[in-house]
Amino acid sequence: MSLSALHGWCKRFAGVMALLWLAGCAAPPSGSNTSSQTEFLRYGRFALKAEEFNRNPEAVQGGFTWRDTGVRFSLDLTDPMGSVIARVVVERTGATLTRANGEQIYAKTPDALMQSVLGQTVPVDGLRTWLHTIKTPLPGMSMVVMDQDGRIQTFEQSGWRVQLSRFDELGPQLLVLTHSEGSKNIAIRLVVDHP
Repeated sequence: MSLSALHGWCKRFAGVMALLWLAGCAAPPSGSNTSSQTEFLRYGRFALKAEEFNRNPEAVQGGFTWRDTGVRFSLDLTDPMGSVIARVVVERTGATLTRANGEQIYAKTPDALMQSVLGQTVPVDGLRTWLHTIKTPLPGMSMVVMDQDGRIQTFEQSGWRVQLSRFDELGPQLLVLTHSEGSKNIAIRLVVDHP
């Protein structure tokens, strides 16, 4: 993969991640409010670094907002200046990515959307679970390590190594995901900010 292609991949990934996190926040279902018992809201900062053999590393960072009502979830990613790069909305009917220029891309699942946009599998469905506290290993998890409070802290799933820490009452406030594929290494760091 060329350096320019890798840089483009990083920007596209950032756009997709942002969309998935915020779309639910931007358009909650009718009648919902922040006190809804089914709403799960997280926001903070993300950093993505992609490295490939014989290439300079590429990095993208910014902010995110994730809202999950149980029926619909969304992600917005913003650049360091606060401008929305992309918005992803996931409902039972499928997943839609909307870029800053208004272009939309649709797929049946969020993971299929990532594959279509990036040419790379990104564990969006996994993130929906990993943002919560997990106390029982889920199907497909391996290399599971628990912390002293019985929470899953480290595991591998779907080709990703995941480390969760700094727990609050909702879940981890620091998520570090790493993935290797051939000569390419990807690292994603999510830091959840306090409300």
